[in-house]
Amino acid sequence: MTVIALAAAHRRVPLAAWVCLLSFTAFWLAQRAADVSMIDLMVYRAEGETVRAGGDLYALRTTEAHLPTTYPPFAALLFTPLTLLDTADMRTLATLGNLLLLVALVRLSLRLIGDPLHARVESALWVAALAVWAEPVWTTLRYGQINLLLAVLVLWDLSRRPGHRWAGVGIGVAAAIKLTPALFAVFLLLTGAAEAVRRGRWRVPVRHACVAAGSFAGATLLAAAALPYDSWRFWTRMVFEAGRVGLAEDTANQSLRGVLARLLHTGEPGLPWAVTAAAVGALGLAVAVAAELRGERARAAVTCAATALLVSPVSWSHHWVWCVPMALLVWTAAVRRGGRARWAATGAVALVFCSYAVWWVPHGAGRLELGQNYGQMTLSALYVGTAFAFLLHGTGRLTRLKIKTWRSRLEIRT
Repeated sequence: MTVIALAAAHRRVPLAAWVCLLSFTAFWLAQRAADVSMIDLMVYRAEGETVRAGGDLYALRTTEAHLPTTYPPFAALLFTPLTLLDTADMRTLATLGNLLLLVALVRLSLRLIGDPLHARVESALWVAALAVWAEPVWTTLRYGQINLLLAVLVLWDLSRRPGHRWAGVGIGVAAAIKLTPALFAVFLLLTGAAEAVRRGRWRVPVRHACVAAGSFAGATLLAAAALPYDSWRFWTRMVFEAGRVGLAEDTANQSLRGVLARLLHTGEPGLPWAVTAAAVGALGLAVAVAAELRGERARAAVTCAATALLVSPVSWSHHWVWCVPMALLVWTAAVRRGGRARWAATGAVALVFCSYAVWWVPHGAGRLELGQNYGQMTLSALYVGTAFAFLLHGTGRLTRLKIKTWRSRLEIRT
């Protein structure tokens, strides 16, 4: 029976591979027909050219949109090889690389979820064939962004066996490229502290966090040695200037700050955002740590990622490629435990991230977002609302499990 099952699995892999290739090809043609500019990739190339020329990295304004440099200097160092390619080859390789990273993201997500029935090669190919059409993935490839790379680095770390000597390097490097993944190191430290209090075991997550911190520090110091002036400017000034990235109220800004800016009709929500972000950050980290302590690393990882995107000053829609592991997690729960509510949640998550509904509102030049009505504001807050619902569901679920555990202990004692 096992031999027959293996033979059937081998037959399914080529079919899944062909369907995935067909979907990717259709996606590629659609992007070419849309004449995508891959504008962020062009910014990365300009950053690499500036590094090679010894120019002022944070005075750079490039492309027709006059976009600035917003990432830490270490990222610019990594972008220097792009200057060795012509534009056409660079765009082609970036698209191919992102498609391969999407398959890797799905594969790592399935591995982290941990169900062997869903960890087969053909499952990753089927899911990738569908996931490529999600708005965050589409927009990531449209702009030539690095979001899939960062997510893969983090999941590569978290899906390793506990205590692996290199666990933490991926998170550290991802944080050195773009600061948001640093929240995963905080999550690991808090997990270690909680394990020390509850079980007296803290070494594995704390060591993981220390390796991440060391990797981040090493990459940052390397950039400081190569680009001392740019490093000084970034860490003493640019890192605090969220406005350089873009307008807070922009529809593409799917963070709490963006939602509050549109809700309050102001370009800078200020104190309301700071208070809300602090509360949501604390809640999200608490839920992530609790999930990790229960052995639910996939839920913990997605919760931590959603928290980071919510509290970040700017989380563009293409940053939400974490919708892929989120949707897989919700779908897996529906498959395992059934129920109309779980299947409805699966459909809702897929609809939110594949409908492109966040763009069905006035947006663009003229700061149109500041005049949105409540219906339009609801549409332009879909990613934030979905992530917040995911956090609240995790909070309720862990609370119910805790109450159930207490009741079981009371019954045993009585």
